Amino acid sequence: GCATGSGSDTVKPAPGQQGLNAPPARALDSYATKLKLQQAQRAAAAKRWGVGTVPLAAPKPPAKKPVIKPRKGFEVDEQAELGLPPVFTTVPTKDKVVFLTIDDGANKDPQFLKMMSELKIPYTAFLTDAEVKPEYDYFKKAQSLGVTLNNHTLHHPYLPGLSYAQQKHEICGMQDIMEKKYGKRPTLFRPPFGNYNQDTLKAAKACGIKYAPIWNAEAFVDRMDYREWDRDIHPGDIILTHFRGREDWKGTMPDMIRKFLKYVTGKGYAVARLEDYL
Repeated sequence: GCATGSGSDTVKPAPGQQGLNAPPARALDSYATKLKLQQAQRAAAAKRWGVGTVPLAAPKPPAKKPVIKPRKGFEVDEQAELGLPPVFTTVPTKDKVVFLTIDDGANKDPQFLKMMSELKIPYTAFLTDAEVKPEYDYFKKAQSLGVTLNNHTLHHPYLPGLSYAQQKHEICGMQDIMEKKYGKRPTLFRPPFGNYNQDTLKAAKACGIKYAPIWNAEAFVDRMDYREWDRDIHPGDIILTHFRGREDWKGTMPDMIRKFLKYVTGKGYAVARLEDYL
């Protein structure tokens, strides 16, 4: 109960104060505060996971998305006329960012999911059903942590060796599984080994695919491999790695990430989310 007779508990502002409600300044301040907080969390996570230098924060995603064209020499016949998904290795951007993409799904290290989530490092997964099948839930967990799951065929075949119908089965079949298991039909598809022909891209388009990103460099636990003669990374480069463990590598997924982050951070690059630029 209120003993005073004012009939209201609201405190009225003093005269002349009404005009001070400035949301834009406050919003800007909260964005800066959020960034500071994120970077502090990332620094703590870097320490926890033995990542020497704190990874750089990616810039805000571009409001106007870059136009993605096929890489020169990577087009197929009638690419433009048929509106086929472009095959590209780099996204046109001036931002000092690279995009981490991880293929197939053979190794399912819970520590890796935890590490990437705590470090807030975005990556894109391209899944092959034959490798994922025993443990769909591992990637469901990755998806719940913000990882985008994309199509890397049912069985990882050499696609140009197959007929159009067989290629379509490999790609559309994986679309069906992705929808059933993860609630979404991907719009990104990576051809196994980076090999494709006109039928591949026609089949991909028929299955609802818009982009066919491949890669410009590959990260291993002990080295980097490059497509370009300059053996370097460039703004917008797509980096490939695989879900692998000690049975294939001299280390674990977290070991590979430590090495990769040290390398890109040392060159002044942040890891950004590929889908933010498409």
